[in-house]
Amino acid sequence: MSTAAVATPEPAPATSPRAFLDVRDLHVHFPTEDGLVRAVDGLSFSVERGKTLGIVGESGSGKSVTSLSILGLHKGTRAKITGEIWLDGVELVGMSNEDVRKLRGQQMAMVFQDPLSALHPFYTVGDQIIEGYRVHNKVNKATARKRAIEMLERVGIPTPNKRVDDYPHQFSGGMRQRAMIALALVCNPQLLIADEPTTALDVTVQAQILDLMKDLQKEFNSAIIIITHDLGVVAEVADDLVVMYGGKCVEDGTVEDIFYSPRMPYTWGLLSSMPRLDRLRQERLTPIPGTPPSLINVPSGCAFHPRCSYKSLVPGETCRTEVPQLAEIEGGHRTRCHLSKEDKERIWTEEVKPKL
Repeated sequence: MSTAAVATPEPAPATSPRAFLDVRDLHVHFPTEDGLVRAVDGLSFSVERGKTLGIVGESGSGKSVTSLSILGLHKGTRAKITGEIWLDGVELVGMSNEDVRKLRGQQMAMVFQDPLSALHPFYTVGDQIIEGYRVHNKVNKATARKRAIEMLERVGIPTPNKRVDDYPHQFSGGMRQRAMIALALVCNPQLLIADEPTTALDVTVQAQILDLMKDLQKEFNSAIIIITHDLGVVAEVADDLVVMYGGKCVEDGTVEDIFYSPRMPYTWGLLSSMPRLDRLRQERLTPIPGTPPSLINVPSGCAFHPRCSYKSLVPGETCRTEVPQLAEIEGGHRTRCHLSKEDKERIWTEEVKPKL
């Protein structure tokens, strides 16, 4: 019989009353024949208008499931969702499918990870943008087409009056991603979720896409969530950061907190495995040992303990048997780890930071 302690709901971080998106104690579980998949297991965060939140972690940590939950795209599936998702003062978890659909595209929108599969291959790019616009606006097709051309021009598609009639396969990877952003922003949503927006794009196109999102955010004062495993992307555009592992947040805070004073071994591992171009590095990149946990059989206690190099510093079997709480260090910077404050500071200062 497992001796793991039962985790109690954790207090959500202190949030501004103006927080546009407020997620509190979100759980998303999927029943399967092999067992219950705990894809998201008690996640809380908030995003204000004009701010960008980055969510990072390895594949399978629960990042994309979180974004789909906010958009209500798990409704009608076997997913069991509990917790609260507040969007501009409206609670989404208990809302009907029809009511969420009315918000999707108008109040909130998403740039999906693979634009080639997200865009319908049988319809032109323009027709898909036109349809998305007309769903939420009572306009004729000619007006919607004009709007589609305008959006394609704003996201940097050359000769948009001609390319509006092209099919997705006629666009390059970077142009498809731009078209996805145009589709997501055609109704000026106040929340934009970008799931791996720069995956499989060359670095120059990546920079253009990120600059485009920042420019559009300034114009519309929208809240943005960027989901990625690329720490370089969030360092460029995010204000705050959530690090996920095994369906939970293991560290959160400002970008400065996470990059300059991280206090969680998993975050140290992510930073140590990231290549740097701004300085000469003598040490080889250090990958995190092992593999991410199964979300059906999440390790007892701290989910990261099978891969952690520092668990021997914690007395007894605490790391294996007790789930660490997400505790505040200072100024809203929180971490989920049994290491003492002194050990965290010493390891970061003496062992990890010098190698980065």
